[in-house]
Amino acid sequence: MHSNEMLGFVGVGVMGRPMAERLMARGHALMVYDASARAREQLSAVGAQVAASAQEVADNASVLFTSLPSPAIFQDVALGEHGISRGKAVKILVDLSTVGSRATRAVAAGLGRHDIEVVDAPVSGGAAGAKAGTLSVMAAGKPEAIAAVRTLLEIFGKIIVVGEQPGQGQLIKLLNNMLSSTAFAITSEAFVAGVRGGLDPETMMSVFNAGSGKNGATMDKFPKYVLPRSFDFGFPISSVCKDIGLAVDECQAMGVPLWVGNTVRQLWQFAALQDGRGCDMTELVKYVEQWSDAADQA
Repeated sequence: MHSNEMLGFVGVGVMGRPMAERLMARGHALMVYDASARAREQLSAVGAQVAASAQEVADNASVLFTSLPSPAIFQDVALGEHGISRGKAVKILVDLSTVGSRATRAVAAGLGRHDIEVVDAPVSGGAAGAKAGTLSVMAAGKPEAIAAVRTLLEIFGKIIVVGEQPGQGQLIKLLNNMLSSTAFAITSEAFVAGVRGGLDPETMMSVFNAGSGKNGATMDKFPKYVLPRSFDFGFPISSVCKDIGLAVDECQAMGVPLWVGNTVRQLWQFAALQDGRGCDMTELVKYVEQWSDAADQA
C-alpha cells in the first residue's frame, strides 16, 4: 500500500479517531466520514478529507476501515443506502469494531456479492492503546486480504491472525472482553470485602498478584485507576454491557451455557441501570461499595 494512495475511514470517534490519526502520521492520505459533525471537523483539522457519506469514502478508497458502535450501525454503513457496498473503488473493508460475529458474517456475505473482501479485525487496548499504537488486533479473513492490509494494521499494534472466516475475530474479541469484565467484577467484590475487613488496598493487590488470583484487573486496572480513585480507564459501563451481552448471546446461540457469564452480564446491567451507563467501567467498584453500605443499613 503506497502512502499516496487514498485510504478510507468511517467512524472516527473515541477509538477510530486515534487510529485514523496514526495512519495520517505515517503519511497516508485519508478520507473520513462520521455521523458526528464534531468528529468530522476534528479529523479535517488535522488534514483528513471529509466525505458526505460512507459511499463517498468507498468511491475513493480501495481499502476502507470502519470503527462503529453497534451491529445495526455497522450493517447499515456497510450495506445500506449510501453505504460501502455501493462504492466504486473499495476492494477491502477492514472492520475494527466490536459488533459480534453474526453481524460480521452478514456484512461479509453482502459485500462479497460486490467483490469486496472483509477483514474482521476487532481491537483490544482501549483509547490509550489506539493512541500509542499498542492495540491487539485480532484478524480473521482470507489470507490474501489480511496480507494486503497487514502493514496498515501494524500501525495500530500487534496482529494476531485467528482464522480465515470473518466473524472469528469478533468471537475471540467478545470472549476476551467477557473474561476481562468478569475478572473486574469479581475483583471489585473481593476488593470491597478486603477493605471492609481492614486490609490495606495496595497490600491486597500485591498478594493477589503474587498468587493464583492475579488477573487483568488486579495487575492493571486496580493499581492504575481504582486505588488512586481516578476511575479514568476510558471504557464506559455501557460498552461493557454491549460487549458482554453480545458474548453471552453468541455463546448461547452455539449451545454453550453461560452460568457465570450470564450472572456477570446482569451485574453490569444493574450498575448501568443505576445511572451508570456513562460511567467509566472502573467505577463499578463504587457501586459495589454502595450496595455494601445499603446492605449494612437494611
